[in-house]
Amino acid sequence: MIAKYIHISSVIITFMLFFIRGIWMIIDSDLLRRKWTRRIPPVIDTILLASAIVLSVSIRQYPFVHDWLTAKVIALLLYIGLGLLALTYGRSKTIRTGAWVIAQLCFFYIVAVATTKNPAVLS
Repeated sequence: MIAKYIHISSVIITFMLFFIRGIWMIIDSDLLRRKWTRRIPPVIDTILLASAIVLSVSIRQYPFVHDWLTAKVIALLLYIGLGLLALTYGRSKTIRTGAWVIAQLCFFYIVAVATTKNPAVLS
């Protein structure tokens, strides 16, 4: 049960950090260039990934075996790619902002799949 609470807490923290960094990107804040904004998110994401693996093993449900976890992993990869585009590699603010918004939609899809255990949650 503790792994679940760690996982959920990490999900909330990682999203809040992504959301705040996106706002800072949009308004061109110097806060986005601070050391902690580059160092803390990977630590939280590592805790998030480790807790996800522990949960997967403990409930004996695995990506590419169970469709809802497969959908989460695929959406997670899309979310990571969009996050990189939004906060690092986007060539214009329009591209970065669009990627940031779409990444948030991916995030909410991941949460919906996690809570319903249904990859077709949007249909």
